[in-house]
Amino acid sequence: SITCRNRHCPKCQSLDQALWVEAQARDLLPVCYFHAVFGLPHCLNPLFLSHPTVAHPLLFDAAAKTTIEVCRHRLGATPGIIAVLHTWTQTLDYHPHIHCIVTGGGLSQDGQRWISSRPNFFLPVRVLSQVFRGKLLEAFKLALTQNRLGIPEVVGRRLLQRAVAQNFVVYSKA
Repeated sequence: SITCRNRHCPKCQSLDQALWVEAQARDLLPVCYFHAVFGLPHCLNPLFLSHPTVAHPLLFDAAAKTTIEVCRHRLGATPGIIAVLHTWTQTLDYHPHIHCIVTGGGLSQDGQRWISSRPNFFLPVRVLSQVFRGKLLEAFKLALTQNRLGIPEVVGRRLLQRAVAQNFVVYSKA
């Protein structure tokens, strides 16, 4: 059979795609997974635009530490996390945010057993949002005092003050 060889073609690549998905599924743990998204207010965009090599790792770190801390507190377990940075919305507006695939539960603190979350509920998003906001803003505050963001500290502090008053949106779905 003749193919167009385009890796995006749904007709020509459907078998390869199905085989790839099957191979990936074999590596999954036999647990439920959750999709979590860590978003932030647009007032922080200048911090990301001024020095993305500093801001993006702070965003990853805050999302991961938040997930681990809240999971340990609520479930007594350390989850597995895969995180991906998105910097744009579907309408191509600049909006950095983190998408995570998180195991529904995790290893107990002693590492000897698996502790599961409920099948359709991982962690309370309000708690995740508040912890995430605190961790990210604290990390930015430290980066500003260390002059790692390439903007005047007074400007950065104004942006952080605006962000404190806003909700940070965290989404979680099985």
